[in-house]
Amino acid sequence: MSTIATTNLLEVDELTVHYGKFQALKGVSVTLAPGETLGLVGESGSGKSTLGRAVLGLAEVSSGSIRYLGREISRLDRAGRRALSREIQVVFQDPYTSLNAMLSVGDILVEPLLVQGTNGAKARERVQELLDQVRLPSDAATRLPREFSGGQRQRIAIARALAINPQLIVCDEPVSALDLSTQARVIDLFIEIQERTGVAYLFISHDLAVVRAISHRVAVMSGGKIVEQGPADQVTSAPKDDYTRRLLMAAPVPDPIAQAERRRARLAQAGKVPA
Repeated sequence: MSTIATTNLLEVDELTVHYGKFQALKGVSVTLAPGETLGLVGESGSGKSTLGRAVLGLAEVSSGSIRYLGREISRLDRAGRRALSREIQVVFQDPYTSLNAMLSVGDILVEPLLVQGTNGAKARERVQELLDQVRLPSDAATRLPREFSGGQRQRIAIARALAINPQLIVCDEPVSALDLSTQARVIDLFIEIQERTGVAYLFISHDLAVVRAISHRVAVMSGGKIVEQGPADQVTSAPKDDYTRRLLMAAPVPDPIAQAERRRARLAQAGKVPA
């Protein structure tokens, strides 16, 4: 992918998050530049979604800091967090539950615009622009979310996140609920939008192949820690950490013989005897 700016948009430094006695994040540090995609990858329970939630203000920070354009945002009050929503938005995993089923697509997209003070006529004009951006027909504004496929619903969620021109979108497993062909089209859409708008993504996934397709840099998480991070090509083709190697070998490939070899190598590395 093309190079990005070097000034940091987001800086997470020695971040720790507890859920009761459980330590979900253990001194995590990452940075994100404007227009960049940082892929966070790891298995379930690795801490990647907790990091995303902390950036969004949905997980209470125990220690460490989160700075957005140099400003500490980890302990904002409700008013401060609402103001920051102009700059930081989110696309959640499940397009079936993240949209209000009772509202039309137009109402879903116009709501954040009206909250931020956009007048009615300009808001409706912006809705049409958003539908064009995510490649949905203009009459989609009058329809309900249930009338669309999973991939189309995720496009609606992306349009909602883009509505007020954020600088950063936290993408929490945004394609994991979609089939492979739909995943590829939505990933292409994310890349196209980034190239056009300059938005940055904190892209969270358990799938190393998905992260490789979209990210400039990759941070691999396990047990609440960053175990490896670096340029996407380097981390996904020549990983240095054993855990990253296992993730890479777990990624499916079209060739069944190669897939079987990967499985045998993964089991051998984990100390198990393959069948």
